[in-house]
Order: sequence, then structure tokens, then C-alpha cells
Amino acid sequence: MEQIHIPKIAKTVAISENQVRVTLELFEEGATVPFIARYRKERTGSLDEVQITAIRDLAEQLAELDKRKTAVLKSIEEQEKLTPELKKQIEAAETITAVEDIYLPYKPKRKTRASVAKEKGLEPLAHILLEQDEKKLQQQLNKFINPEKGVADAEEALAGARDIVAETVNEDLEVRNDMRKLFEKKAQVKARVITGKEKETDAQKYRDYFEWDEPLKDIPSHRLLALRRAEKEGFIMLDSFPEDEEAIHKIEKRFEPKNNAAGEQIKLALKDAYKRLLKPSMETEVRLLSKQKADEEAIRVFADNLRQLLLAAPLGQKRVLAIDPGFRTGCKVVCLDNQGKLIYHTAIFPNEPQKQVAEATSVVISLCTKYDIDAIAIGNATASRETERFVRSIKQLPAKVQILMVNESGASIYSASEVAREEFPNEDLTVRGAVSIGRRLMDPLAELVKLDPKSIGVGQYQHDVDQKQLKHSLDDTVVSCVNGVGVEVNTASKELLSYVSGLGPALAKNIVTYRNENGAFKSRKELLKVQRLGTKAFEQAAGFLRIRDAKDPLDSSAVHPESYHIVRQMAKDLGATVSDLIESDALRKKIDLKKYVNDKVGMPTLQDIMQELARPGRDPREKFETFAFAEGIEKPEDLQVGMKLPGIVTNITNFGAFVDIGVHQDGLVHISHMADKFVSDPNEVLKVSQRIEPTVIDIDLPRKRIALSLKADPFGNSTPSKKQAKLTPKDEPKQDMKSKLSALRNMFKKN
Repeated sequence: MEQIHIPKIAKTVAISENQVRVTLELFEEGATVPFIARYRKERTGSLDEVQITAIRDLAEQLAELDKRKTAVLKSIEEQEKLTPELKKQIEAAETITAVEDIYLPYKPKRKTRASVAKEKGLEPLAHILLEQDEKKLQQQLNKFINPEKGVADAEEALAGARDIVAETVNEDLEVRNDMRKLFEKKAQVKARVITGKEKETDAQKYRDYFEWDEPLKDIPSHRLLALRRAEKEGFIMLDSFPEDEEAIHKIEKRFEPKNNAAGEQIKLALKDAYKRLLKPSMETEVRLLSKQKADEEAIRVFADNLRQLLLAAPLGQKRVLAIDPGFRTGCKVVCLDNQGKLIYHTAIFPNEPQKQVAEATSVVISLCTKYDIDAIAIGNATASRETERFVRSIKQLPAKVQILMVNESGASIYSASEVAREEFPNEDLTVRGAVSIGRRLMDPLAELVKLDPKSIGVGQYQHDVDQKQLKHSLDDTVVSCVNGVGVEVNTASKELLSYVSGLGPALAKNIVTYRNENGAFKSRKELLKVQRLGTKAFEQAAGFLRIRDAKDPLDSSAVHPESYHIVRQMAKDLGATVSDLIESDALRKKIDLKKYVNDKVGMPTLQDIMQELARPGRDPREKFETFAFAEGIEKPEDLQVGMKLPGIVTNITNFGAFVDIGVHQDGLVHISHMADKFVSDPNEVLKVSQRIEPTVIDIDLPRKRIALSLKADPFGNSTPSKKQAKLTPKDEPKQDMKSKLSALRNMFKKN
């Protein structure tokens, strides 16, 4: 990393240059983001993961900028056109765009109208036009007429000269900067339906955009991505540029065409430069830039949602009966022990068309008794509410058994994956899917890491955004979550272990192989016996790996082995053991941390150690809470305006949150209905997997849209009466709501 970039990174991240320098040094030493954030606070000045990640990403971007500068300098030098001034200008450029603008006149081109004109010897005439010397133009114009070179008359000579002027204007740095600012400020997104497409069924989801105008600078990420998708699918035409007259006028102000024959030629050349060269170039650039910004925002939202889902509260080590619901093919049932191991599977047929309720009831009761089941997990897809109703109707179930609905998004992808085939080579897709549902209830993080994050269903337009950037961000999120929670090394899958700091797929596989061949790890130190797991990998990974019930209690905590001697010294100074320190709050209060500060260990590390001693290996995730959908409300047709229903947030976007209310179609809480006060960021109000009780405010069955509200008075008149709040359709209010709903339906059109 070039030292010259350190001040820029420091300024961007708003930290000191020394913090940047130290962090970059740690990266060069092979340290990971989680390790630096957790175990190198003294060196970095307690930078958090966000700041450390920003340093890494900025350093990578600036390295790419340096790489491009080197290539451009080499190209111009090979043309023997590199001057000291030009070199200095390129080296001072702060963005790729600035470098490309400087390089444009020197960039090898295919044959252009300007290059053809130059071959005809018309470049001197172009200079005369740029000087706007009318007398000189009249005197010398005829000299450029040369039929042998393809210049038959004066008009052809002037046309060729204008082509050269147009290209010169297009390559002018100041002109391009002027146009860039104008496009960024005044570009208007214009969408129009392609004639004949407006009646196609697949086009109806985009019908709000069949005639749409909006300033580019104001358009939100989700809408721009929707428009681009509609364009890609061939339903609309999309343009984004300011008014031509304003742009041309801005260029003319810079060149100041004179009121003479030469000036008229310049006006023609400037108009041509804009319409033929600058406008397409700037539109491409501004579309790319706006797409990048939209991608960044969409990816940020996706990553936030993924983090919330991964860190959802786990049920824990319980014995689970998991059901993958179905109608014709029945419900696949699996029983898992408290480690998530498959111990039995079968199928039941309680739903249509078989309706074998008695037989299915007998099977479920028998399995719950035989395997001492603690919870029943039901997937939330097809037939989920019908299956849930069946299970809840079984009165003979043990009182301790919890019945819970589980989001199974992506379970079918897991069941067909190589990971699932390797784990269950002798089981079919349905068994694998049911196992995944049960394990998601027990530990969402451990199970979801086996999936491609894009398939989990908490993002929007994930297939439309930059895939490399998306993967980079989502991988960072998974790594952060896994290391933030910690991993039990003796039960973790190789997929989960692969996200631990310093490991990766190969070492994760080696750990599982060693565990299978030698039994459970008895200490962290034993990890060094794993094939190819050296001291560097051990340093990075050890603090994030837990060994429950290890002989050394610190092996089950987040205290890093490099700090064990500190804890032992603390215990020795108090005449106690490490176990005594963990068990006794009174003993810990006697510790004077200042005694243990030295040139390598400071207060941040010591304070972290004390927190761990208070709660060794603590799980930062929230405590699990039970949840159930409203009884009798199982499909959109069951809904009535005014119902207040329990729901779970499944996805959050910039314009609102999608909520599962148990009718096989998520409802939308628009950002304007998230609270009684103004909300700018939905993530400030709601989180993925959060339990809420929204009110139904609109139902559009043909478009499969359900509008929900979290406002105390969603209809803007009065608090709903007790009668309105009831859930059964027969008890719903009878008053005419059409006048109120017509306005509410417009809510969707804005998104």
C-alpha cells in the first residue's frame, strides 16, 4: 500500500493516520477484520469492524486506481507524448473517472469521423474555426478543397473540420466536468412503455412505470433497480439526460461563439459534439454511476437484513420434530436430537386430498413421546397454516412441546446442494429440507451459513446488483456474525468453521476430519495438531472457537490463548483459581486492572477479559421467544381491513418492511406507516425476524398486495373500536371504506 494514500483514508474514515497505518500493517501480517477488531484494540486505538472494513476497502480501491494510472502512463509514454506536466496531472488524479478523462485524447481509438477528417488534412482548418477568425477562414478555406483526398468542396471541408472540433470538445476536461455536474444535477429519468407490451401479463408488475418521470438525483435505489429490470426485460424504454438546450448552452458559454461565419460553424460543431458524443457518453456514465449508488444502497440493506436474520434468537440444544408441509405429497417429518442429528424420518398426510388426520395424529404423538421432543418446527411455505392447525389440534401432545413456524426460504436450495448431498447421501430432497427447517429453529446461524446468502430471501433485486460487490459484502456479514457469536469446535459443520477468522474451507475440513478420527477436541491447544493449521491460523482463529466443558475453563470463553497468562496471574495474585474468578463476582471486583497494563496489553483488552470472566462464551443473540399466527386467518381472502394481526418481519427495504402474517403472501408496511412520527430509515424502527402486530389497511387480491400499518390510528380518523380489532370476518366493521382506501392504494404506486 502506497504511504501517500494513508492521509486520504484517514480523512475519509475520520480517524488518525497512525490508526490507518497500523491497521494496514496488520492486514499485511495476515490478520482478519474480526481478529483486529477483537484482539488488537491497543494497536488500532479500538477501531471497530466497520472502520477496519472501510480501511481495507478504501486501500483496495486506491490500489486499483494506482494500477490504472500505471497502465495509462505506460500507454502515453509508448506514444512518446508523455510530458512532465501530463505525468503530474495523471498522478494527482483522485478518481478513475479523472484518469480516464485525462487519457481520453491519447486513448487508442477505432476510426472516427474526426480521424478520417485529419487524414484528409483538415486539422489546420479545425484550428482556424476554434480561433473564430473569420478573415483567415475566408482566405484559407479553399486551400483545403482536395478531391483526391475526398474533400470535394468547401462544405465538405467545413464538415470535416467540425468533426475534429466536436471530438476536441468531447475530450476537453473542463467541458466533461461541466456536463458531468449538469447530468448529476438535472438528468431526468424518463420511462415509457414499449408499444404493444402494456397488455402483457408479465408487464403488469411494472405498470406504474409505463409513463414515469423523475429527477435522477431524487430517485431511490429500489425504484431505479426496478426500472432497470423492466428495461432489461423489454417492457419499457429508459432515458436519463437533461434538456438538450440547457446542455448546449452551457458548452457555448465556455467557447463563446462569435457572431460571424466562423462562430456559426463553432455552434454547429458544439451542438454535434453534445448530441453525438458527449450526451451518449455522459448518459452511459451517469447511468453507470447511478446504478453503482443504487447497488451500494441495495447491498447495504441486504447485508443489514442478513445480519439480523443470522443473529436471530436460537431455540438452542433442544430435541426437535420438524415438518416440511405439503398437500398431495404429504408432510415430511424428521426427528432431530439436541445436536441437530437426524434420528428418524417419515411422512404423514393430514391435509387434502388424503385427510388422514387420525393416522397422522397417532404418528406425531408417538414420535413426540419416543424421542422426548421439546419443539415442533413447521416450515412456512405451502400448506403451512393447514399443517399448523392440524398440529395444534392434537390435544394429547406433552405440555412442554412448543409449536413454532419457521421461515424456510432457501431450504429447497440447501436440500439440492452438494453440502446436503454430502451430509445426507442416502436421503432424498424432502428429508434434507425438513432437517434444515428443524436446525434453523435450533440455531439459525449454524444452518444458514450452508446457503448462498442470496437465496435466503432478505434482499431485493439481488440478481440485478453488482454480483462481485454483493458477494464481498455478504461474505463480510457472515464472517462478522459467525465470529461475533463464536463457534463450538466439537459440533460445528465445516461450512460454519470455514467462516471463522483465519480458517477457510480447507482448514475447516481438516478440523472436522481430525475430530472424526480422534474424537472431540479437549483443548484449544490441540487444534495445532490439525493438518496444516499453523501458528498464524491458530492465532487468528483460537479466540473465536469454543470448547465446551474443556479442562481449562478459558477454552470455552472468548479470552484469547495469548492472554491466558494474564488471567492466571490475576487468580494467583488473589490466591484463587481461574474457575474461582469465573464463579465469584466478589473476587473479580478485587482485581486492579492497572496492575496488568504493559507495553502490549492495555485497558481495552483487560476490560474485555473481565467481561468474559463474568459470562464465559456468552451468546450475544437475543433470548428466543415463541410466536403464533392468528387462528383462522390462513389466506389473503380471509383478511379484512381493520384486522390487527401478529406478524414477523421477513425483509426490510428503503421504502418499508415486508411482514409474514400467515397468509402465504407477505404484507407491506410502507415507511409512511411504520410509526406515528416521520421515519427516514426503516432499519431504525424494525428488524428482520422481529415480532409485530400491524393493522391491515388495504387488500389488492388481483395484484397480490397487502398493505399494513403500525400507526396507532392508521386510517387517520380514530382509534379502531374493539369490534374492528377482532380477527373474524363476521365481526369486521360494515362501514364503507372505499373513499379512504383509494388514497391508500396509491401508496404502492410510489414504489
